[in-house]
Amino acid sequence: MTFCFATISLLALGAGIAAAACGDAPAPGVNWQRCLLDGAKLSRHDLEGAILREASLSRADLSGADLMRVDARRTRFVTANLEGANFEGARLFEADFTKAKLTGANLRDTDLRNALFFRADLRTADLTGAKIGRTVFQKADLSGALWIDGKTVCAEGSIGQCS
Repeated sequence: MTFCFATISLLALGAGIAAAACGDAPAPGVNWQRCLLDGAKLSRHDLEGAILREASLSRADLSGADLMRVDARRTRFVTANLEGANFEGARLFEADFTKAKLTGANLRDTDLRNALFFRADLRTADLTGAKIGRTVFQKADLSGALWIDGKTVCAEGSIGQCS
């Protein structure tokens, strides 16, 4: 009797765990955890609250996409087009934005700790309230970006740091 009850309990707990469905259509809250989505065409799609944790979206087009409150920890956005994307409130801890185009992107109140922006284009991006502890901006263009204090606009030619 104890074995049956324990088995049923484990099955019931397992039923609540959502598995990533990499073939699911783009939609708010989609679970694409650990999915390979390199080169995906997702411009202007609504992915609010999506789970993208440890996914690869290298070379993807997410320009103008709604990515509010996504969980994209350790996600690869290498050379992705994220121009005008809305990441407000997103968890982007340890995400890789190497050579990504983030011109005009909304990164307000995001967790960018330990993220990598090597040679990324962050011109006119909004970083108000972002957490940037140990974030790497090496050779990133921050010209015209609104800095984390919400007041400082990075000067033209701000490469690697907001000046």
